[in-house]
Amino acid sequence: MCAELANGNESSAAELLRQLALDLRWSWHHGSDELWKRLDPELWERTGNPWVVLKTASPQRLARALADPDFCKILERLRRTAESDARAPAWFQQVHADSGLTRVAYFSMEFMLSEALPIYAGGLGNVAGDQLKAASDLGVPIVGVGLLYGQGYFRQVINRDGAQQALYPYNDPGQLPITPLLKPNGEWLRLEIRTPGYSLWLRGWQVKVGRLHLYLLDSNDIANHPTHRGITSELYGGGPELRLQQELILGLGGWRLLDAMDLRPEVCHLNEGHAALAILERARSCMEESNVSFDAALTATRAGNVFTTHTAVAAGFDRFAPALIKQYLESYANTSLHINLQQLLALGRENPSDDLEPFNMASLAMHGCAHVNGVSRLHGEVSRRIFLPLFPRWPAAEVPIDHITNGVHSPSWDSSGADALWTDYCGKDRWLGALHTVGERIRSVPDSAIWQCRIADRRSLIEYARRRLAAQLAASGSSAEEIDNVKRLFNPQALTLGFARRFATYKRPDLLLHDPERLARLLKNSERPVQLIIAGKAHPADIPGQAMIQEWVQFVRRYDIRPHAIFLSDYDMLMTAQLVAGIDVWVNTPRRPWEACGTSGMKVLVNGGLNLSELDGWWAEAYAPTLGWALGDGGEHGEDPGVDAAEAGQLYDLLEYHVIPEFYSRDENNLPQAWVSRARESMASLTPVYSANRSVREYTERCYLPAAASYRSRAQNKAALGAQISDWRRALERGWPTLRFGHVTIDTRGDRHYFNVEVDLGSLTWSSVSVELYADELNEETPFRQEMDYHQDRGSDRGWLSYSTNVPAIRAADDYTARIIPKHPNAYVPLEAPLVLWQR
Repeated sequence: MCAELANGNESSAAELLRQLALDLRWSWHHGSDELWKRLDPELWERTGNPWVVLKTASPQRLARALADPDFCKILERLRRTAESDARAPAWFQQVHADSGLTRVAYFSMEFMLSEALPIYAGGLGNVAGDQLKAASDLGVPIVGVGLLYGQGYFRQVINRDGAQQALYPYNDPGQLPITPLLKPNGEWLRLEIRTPGYSLWLRGWQVKVGRLHLYLLDSNDIANHPTHRGITSELYGGGPELRLQQELILGLGGWRLLDAMDLRPEVCHLNEGHAALAILERARSCMEESNVSFDAALTATRAGNVFTTHTAVAAGFDRFAPALIKQYLESYANTSLHINLQQLLALGRENPSDDLEPFNMASLAMHGCAHVNGVSRLHGEVSRRIFLPLFPRWPAAEVPIDHITNGVHSPSWDSSGADALWTDYCGKDRWLGALHTVGERIRSVPDSAIWQCRIADRRSLIEYARRRLAAQLAASGSSAEEIDNVKRLFNPQALTLGFARRFATYKRPDLLLHDPERLARLLKNSERPVQLIIAGKAHPADIPGQAMIQEWVQFVRRYDIRPHAIFLSDYDMLMTAQLVAGIDVWVNTPRRPWEACGTSGMKVLVNGGLNLSELDGWWAEAYAPTLGWALGDGGEHGEDPGVDAAEAGQLYDLLEYHVIPEFYSRDENNLPQAWVSRARESMASLTPVYSANRSVREYTERCYLPAAASYRSRAQNKAALGAQISDWRRALERGWPTLRFGHVTIDTRGDRHYFNVEVDLGSLTWSSVSVELYADELNEETPFRQEMDYHQDRGSDRGWLSYSTNVPAIRAADDYTARIIPKHPNAYVPLEAPLVLWQR
């Protein structure tokens, strides 16, 4: 029974199997797939869950497998690979070994890692899961923190009328690839959160993700009241109170879990504002350790907090009524943070003096983080406009929000054929470090190799779609004849379009249906056939989104279009992997600029699929005419139905006159050379750039490393620097109303403008502020800013101080104005001190 394994690190082959099944590395490294297939082919095909396969296998079946020499050879190879990978230094250890960064805590409401762990809904979880996987590949020291949902996000069923129905099957922890968190003495790790009137007990769970761990909390503890046991039942279910309870568990409970495990991250990364309460708990821990005030502790810890916003409209942020915050957090604020309710509410408001304004988790995140970013270049611009009210009188361009465009974890989304192709030309370890040479190597792939890969992936998708639709029809009570007809559905040689995403009105999933007759004609063209796969869920409370699903189902029936178009229900991770591998053109039609990023279209890149998308999110920065097709004019038009109609016409035109002809334009070898050339260039130019490998390296070097260094500086010596910056900010707030501008003189001599400004700083010192010359951006991405020189000996006898500078006279002198802003060598301005006084 695999005797050669007995001398390894594990005590038995069975234990090694257990460890392999519990490490979600199998979700992107498929070397162990054959093991689970041999144990139970049918269950493996249906679930793709090694832990279920292993737990379900009888002792007799397991013994037979372990007595099989071929099975043991695979197992031994996997053991050696695991040991070798553990010893080999990854990118982070090679490049940043001396950085001092030991741990990043990554908080997210959802994580999409595998269908075996269904604790995700969509894009936010996709980003979180892919970034954890990439961090494992790269060796970046991240721990994930999330929630274990008893039912997760709903499962979708389409009834015979085409209406969506929501089901909530139970996530049995015993069948999930997770293990309970235990204390050193073997006791189950449980946390207590005290709320007014009761204690809420939380259980901890561990998920292994390659080199990393994801820690999950749930409230389904036997000591809790039945109502409270269900707090972590559904993802994005219930009303505001349930959402706040979940965010209490994620934020406060998540940080306490790290404390209980003696994990001390230098960096706390909030993937959206849901976990913003972790900011408060981190500050509370600092208060306790350093014996400082809440404001000093928040200032010290803020430097190590990173906030990524994914929301493109202000209405999308979680907001809670002040009364609800009072109910759940007033006691915590008073007794743990030593601040009053109004001070707490001010952290989540744009206008602290407005008692009616709700508490906004995104505002709390902005007030509590030193590094803030959107998830595409365009979304960074949108986010600066959204958060502008937090920085009154500051230009939108200076709102301190950067962008790091999302990427996808390519090994999770490539087909087996695409993986082999990339391996042949770019090597097995192509996604494990910098990606400088990957693009050039893939450009050398012959046309025939790319096209054969596309044919195989399209055929595999069609076979999958037939199976999935047959099961869907059977579940809805369709006839045996209708189910049998599915076997003849679709043509493996035909152009295959895909539209799959959350059904929400701003994504305009009905844009393709604007002229249903024209769409039907395009699909039914016998000479150049087109086939379309649609999938997606609408939130159970989103009635318009559900109506769009029904409209699609009815279109398929009304125009007798099923041989050419289908709607596949219950869009999940397994379906996504099939779609992004086999789809020829991924269609995306959001209303600009409401798609923050849109990672679904990135997943087709590694497989040679192409994008036809609105110039929104990532496609606004990625698009080039040689890479795919663009919809829209790059402008923002709101919800104008005239624009929707025009863009629907443009979409049909692109398909009819560009996409379809190019696909069917073949050479003497039946190769669509122009199409393959476009696919190759898309693979080479875009796959490396829009990968999670690139985005995680960006987060590491632009956010995590500087955040960790700044946090250590502020937190050392009992948070002395944090307290100093806190005092500086309070002094600014007291003295700012006393600032005044005096005389301003401008002298143009030759090719330069000379400015002299008199300033009365009132009660403030000259070292605590900066006097700048400012001009709006002119053919530049950023405004002009130049600090003026302070002349201590040139002030007047009335207390005025003199500042001067000069600039090239390439712009009119009236373009420039002087302003006073806060200044501190270790502070983030305007994030921590959004004060500004303009000369005019």
